[in-house]
Amino acid sequence: MKYKFNPPGILKFMFSDFYWTTNNDKLLLTFDDGPIPDNTYQILNFLKSNNIKALFFCVGNNIRKYPEIAKSILDEGHTIGNHMYNHTNIRTVAKSETQKEIDQFNKITLKELNYKTEFFRPPHGRFNLATSGLMKQNKLKNVMWSLLSYDYKNDKNIVKFALENFLMKNSILVFHDNISSQPIIIDCLEFLVKEAEKKGFEFGDPAECLK
Repeated sequence: MKYKFNPPGILKFMFSDFYWTTNNDKLLLTFDDGPIPDNTYQILNFLKSNNIKALFFCVGNNIRKYPEIAKSILDEGHTIGNHMYNHTNIRTVAKSETQKEIDQFNKITLKELNYKTEFFRPPHGRFNLATSGLMKQNKLKNVMWSLLSYDYKNDKNIVKFALENFLMKNSILVFHDNISSQPIIIDCLEFLVKEAEKKGFEFGDPAECLK
C-alpha cells in the first residue's frame, strides 16, 4: 500500500541522481499536466491566498494553446518545469523521440515565455535507464516525488488518506492541473494546508527545495 503513494527505497537508491524528496525538510507542491483554462487560475488563486510557491510541470502543447495562462504562472512567482511537449510516456518511444519532445518544449517556452526550464518530470512518472543520461545532456533536474495524491481519480477520500498517512516534512507532492482533478482540487489543497499545519510542516520554494 505504501509504495502506491511513495516509491520504494530501492528505486530511489538506483536512481539517486533524481529528486525524490526536498533538500531542506520543507514541502514542495507540484502540479502536472497544465496549463488549462479555469483550473490553473483557481489553483493560482489558492496558492496566492496561502502564500505558497509551486512547481508546475507543464505540457508544451498546452503552453502553445494557452500562453497567457502559462505567463500567469510565472507572473505569480511560480516555476515551470518540462513535462514533455505531448505528455508522451518515455517508455513507449525511442530516446530520439524523447529528446525531440524536450527540445519542442524548450522552444515553445522560449518563444512564448522567454523562459528556460531547469526541472523535468517524465509523464506518468515513467522513465528508463536512458533518462539519467538525457537529463545530464539537457542540464535538467529530474524531479520525481515522495507523495502521489491520486487527485486525478476525482476521489477526495483517496487524497485525504494519502496525506494523513504519508505526508513527511520533506515531501515532494504531486497534484494535477487537469480536467480530471478540477472538481476536487481546491478541497484537496485546503486539506493539505490543514494537515501540514497540524504536523508542523512548512512549504518551500522550488529553487530552495531542489538545490
